[in-house]
Amino acid sequence: MQLFSEQGFDGTSTRAIAEAAGVNEALIFRHFRSKEELFWAVLSDRVERRGRGRRIREFLESSHSVQETLLAVAETLLERSEDDAAVTRLLFYSALRNRELSARFFRTYGQEMLDLLADYIRLAMRGSRFRAVNPVIAARSFLGMIVYHYLVEEVFGVAHAQELSTRELAEQLVAIFLEGVSSHGPRKNGSAGKNGFSVRASRASKNLAVWETAK
Repeated sequence: MQLFSEQGFDGTSTRAIAEAAGVNEALIFRHFRSKEELFWAVLSDRVERRGRGRRIREFLESSHSVQETLLAVAETLLERSEDDAAVTRLLFYSALRNRELSARFFRTYGQEMLDLLADYIRLAMRGSRFRAVNPVIAARSFLGMIVYHYLVEEVFGVAHAQELSTRELAEQLVAIFLEGVSSHGPRKNGSAGKNGFSVRASRASKNLAVWETAK
């Protein structure tokens, strides 16, 4: 993992991997047909070992409140280890040099999480716990806040914004997602204010009908 994360997929040779592991290069190809297969095995092992996908699915299928559920999801994603940082850097290398590998990762792990969260938001709208929004865009927005937070630290080396615990950070991000940052409350009729931030209630209802049909 270390060689891949430091040098990328294309920059890491199987010879270098064998030397770092203290084995003969031929031994690698007895277990893996190609460097890509080895890369995928290493990546999958790191991701699945953490068990995030399973835990997030359990949270989203629970009967807890929206706030408690999203807080649990956010906290799970924000609990980072050095292995997680290595995977993040590795995926960035892959996206720049080998798009098929990064696309495969997203299809296998990222798309499932996005779909689960979008389905959760869709159900919350049906139960009137959320106003009518595009559930996929909402899911991307929520995950985007979290992912960007650790990307700037793990990939670009930006210092922590504040000395917050994982729980405190998760609470702030969930509060921003659920409540927004505007100091003005929502309009009574759902119409847009002078800044155009709100969506008219009638338009939102029509959009919800379209998204339900598309689903």
